[in-house]
Amino acid sequence: MNKQEKLLRENIRHMIRIVKQRTVSDENKLREMIRGFTEYEISTMFKEGQTPDVSPTPNKSTGINVLEELLKKIVPVVETDFKSLTTDSEQRQSFRSHIINAVINTLTPAKINTDAADENLQEYGDVEEELDIVVGDVPDDKFIDIRTAAERSAEEDPEEEDPRDSFGAGIGGDETGRNMAYQSFKKIESSIIDSYELLSNDEDQELFYDYLIANLKLYFDKFEEELAGTVEEPSNQAYDMAKDDAAAQPGDEEIEFEV
Repeated sequence: MNKQEKLLRENIRHMIRIVKQRTVSDENKLREMIRGFTEYEISTMFKEGQTPDVSPTPNKSTGINVLEELLKKIVPVVETDFKSLTTDSEQRQSFRSHIINAVINTLTPAKINTDAADENLQEYGDVEEELDIVVGDVPDDKFIDIRTAAERSAEEDPEEEDPRDSFGAGIGGDETGRNMAYQSFKKIESSIIDSYELLSNDEDQELFYDYLIANLKLYFDKFEEELAGTVEEPSNQAYDMAKDDAAAQPGDEEIEFEV
C-alpha cells in the first residue's frame, strides 16, 4: 500500500467518524465528498504515472494459476454446448459424463508418461541396449495370394470405426449427449493438454488435475441449476381471455350438397 492510498483510507475513516451520528442528508454529502476525493486521488495517480493495483493476487500454486487461465477458455465453450441440450436431462447427464471421462482419459496418459520417464531416467540413464532383429529369408514375390477379389477388398478397406463410439466407450448414456460432448471436447482438448504440459512440478500437476475435474463438476452443477430455474413467459388475465375466445370461435363449416 503506497502513501497516497494510505492517506486516502485515513481521510475516509475520519469523515465517517465525524458524520456517524448525523442526518441522512449529511450522509449523502459524505458519500459525494468521498466519491470526489477518490476520483481526485485516482486522477492524480495517473498524472504521476502510477497505476492503481486492481489485479487479483495470484495463487500460491502455479498449477492453480495455469488452471484458472484454462477455465476462462474452456468453461464458456462447454456451457454453450451443455445448455443447448434442452430436450431432457438425460442428454445433459450424458454430455457431462463423457466430457469428464474424456478429460481423465486425456490427462492420465500424460501423468503416467511423466512418471515413467522420471523412473527410466533414474534406473536406466546410463544403460544402452542393443536389439538384434532377425529378418526372414523368404522373399515376398514367392507368396501366392488365394483370396478372392472381394476378400482382398474387404481386408484392404476395412470399415472405419465411428470415432464417437471409441470416445464414449464404457460410458453409455444418451447418444445425442455423447455426440455433443465429442464435438465440444474437440474444441477444448488441445488447450487442456497445452496447459498441463506447461507444468513439470509434480505438485502443480496434481493440483491442476484434481482441481480441473472438481471444477468441471461444479460448473456442470451450476449450469443445470440455471437451466432448472428458467422462468416461463408470464401471462395475464386479458391475454388468457382473448386466447380462450379465439379458440372458441367456430371454424369454416362444411356445406353438404344433396345429390
